[in-house]
Amino acid sequence: MPSGAHPDRPLLSRHALWLRQDIGLLVGAAGTSVVGALLVWSATHETAGTAYLVRHLLNTAIGIGLAVGVGRLGHHGLRLLAPWIYGLSLLGLVAVLTPLGLTVNGSRSWIPVAAGFTVQPSEFAKVGLALMLGFVFADRWERRVAPGSRDVALGWVLATVPVALIMLQPDLGSAVVLGGLAFVVIALAGAPRRWVAGVAFAAVGVVVAALTTPLLSDYQRDRLLAFADPSADPQGIGYQTRQVRLAIGSGGWSGQGFLEGRQTQGGFIPYQLNDFIFSVAGEELGFLGAAGLLLLLSFIVIRIFVVAGRSRDAFGRFVGAGVGTWLAFQVFQNVGMNLGVMPVTGLPLPFISYGGSSMFASWLAIGIVNAAYAAGHRDRVR
Repeated sequence: MPSGAHPDRPLLSRHALWLRQDIGLLVGAAGTSVVGALLVWSATHETAGTAYLVRHLLNTAIGIGLAVGVGRLGHHGLRLLAPWIYGLSLLGLVAVLTPLGLTVNGSRSWIPVAAGFTVQPSEFAKVGLALMLGFVFADRWERRVAPGSRDVALGWVLATVPVALIMLQPDLGSAVVLGGLAFVVIALAGAPRRWVAGVAFAAVGVVVAALTTPLLSDYQRDRLLAFADPSADPQGIGYQTRQVRLAIGSGGWSGQGFLEGRQTQGGFIPYQLNDFIFSVAGEELGFLGAAGLLLLLSFIVIRIFVVAGRSRDAFGRFVGAGVGTWLAFQVFQNVGMNLGVMPVTGLPLPFISYGGSSMFASWLAIGIVNAAYAAGHRDRVR
């Protein structure tokens, strides 16, 4: 008998190991990343050739490697390391506020690394917070003990620390994502309704304060308000949002053709490869192509919630809910600001927008959910 085998538990074949992976989720994320690479190439090939395409594909490959590494670490390994991952994400948020940080468009959110690459710690804070909240609430849930006021307060303290550090950059978009992630996980954990209602009102107050006080820079406040009145800043963000709407509106049903969009190929949309990458799909692929892209992203988000709902342990359920909320909010916000129905916050479109940190964090999220899926499948086959 092979070493390590057990008469009642035969060694798993390679085929059985593949069955323990959420193939649909992995293929969906990989396919969406490839679509993103093509859109980034279309937005940049006139000025930079294949440089951004190669970087985007490299970021995707690294992201897939990170997801594989998380899978090898396993569901229980992630649970043990959750406090350390959360702590490292906080260190990154502190570091970006020191002279190591780089200020772009009024926000000190990046740390330069090498060869033009930068790291955005706020993206990894989403991973850290999702894991940490799952770690905190899973134990009480598994012991069938409802979280008390002290537990809920601890959860909000854990969320408030990274949110406060991100607001010091400032980056309202990422802060709201973290707040939404925490709200859903803590509510799902069974927090008393008075806490849920109180935090919801507090969140609205923070957003109002950000728009009416010097908390945000003038540039960022203009970005947030330009969606309602582009004429308020005709040479800046107002011009950008008008060009985005023009590009998407000119796409019609079937689009102008890949690499053929007049606004995209003419370079009329600043930062199109980041915040406004969805406008490339709208202009060149049309309504049908853009809708197909949204279906891909929706499949990923829905699949994550399905895995979370089917998870047999509370840690997997809470972390999956947090990850699904994070990705769903970013898709909604990014597409909304491209369509002109949401303020411009600078949140990237997961798996699509150019940017290493966003791609790495998105694939880490896929790895975490896949680890929960594998753990649940392993429990079922025992």
